[in-house]
Amino acid sequence: MTAQIIRAQLPLLADKDKAKILQRFFKTGPGEYGEGDIFMGITVPVLRKLSKEHEALPLREIVRLLRSSIHEERLLALLILVRAFSKSNSVLRKKIYNLYLKNTKFINNWDLVDLTAPNIVGAFLLDKSRRPLYDLVKSNNLWKRRIGIMATFTFIKQNDFDDALRISTALLADDHDLIHKAVGWMLREIGKRSLRTEELFLKRHYKKMPRTMLRYAIERFPKTRRKKYLHENG
Repeated sequence: MTAQIIRAQLPLLADKDKAKILQRFFKTGPGEYGEGDIFMGITVPVLRKLSKEHEALPLREIVRLLRSSIHEERLLALLILVRAFSKSNSVLRKKIYNLYLKNTKFINNWDLVDLTAPNIVGAFLLDKSRRPLYDLVKSNNLWKRRIGIMATFTFIKQNDFDDALRISTALLADDHDLIHKAVGWMLREIGKRSLRTEELFLKRHYKKMPRTMLRYAIERFPKTRRKKYLHENG
């Protein structure tokens, strides 16, 4: 199996009407964050099924698929990488992790990041230094910063909140809405496991947090408490 053969299969699964909807949803217009991205209109469940069918695809062919102008081809490549990572030994996991970070240029929309960064970057760094994440969040590249915060989801699921909180603090002044949403989401996930930890963070920062970040963070709070936080948010 090669990337070329898989590419020939995908048009049979395409849906032009869905593609138009996805083009708008993922902001592919001029000046938008997904500018120029091309969609075929293939759903994530279908791509997940394909990733299972092609999980033995060699890494060199996965990279060829990843370096595509077609969104679904990139997503399929990444989903195959996730499956390969989960079934690999430590040597191959490191190779996949390095390959992922080497190709962040092609991991360039929020779904590509969110469906894969926790499962590759976060999973690889679970028992290692998290220093690479701090380098990512310092990047001028939006998607590298999103990878940095989203990778902490893996730690959060293990009730390990320190890096997520430090990175959230570092991103408080970020100017992009997609980072505000990601940070707020991770804070909310922390709150599901330790409400006290989330509220201690909010106590220090909620007055100066971007409003979207705060809204995401307190989404599960009672209505009266949400109103109080939002009222006092600067």
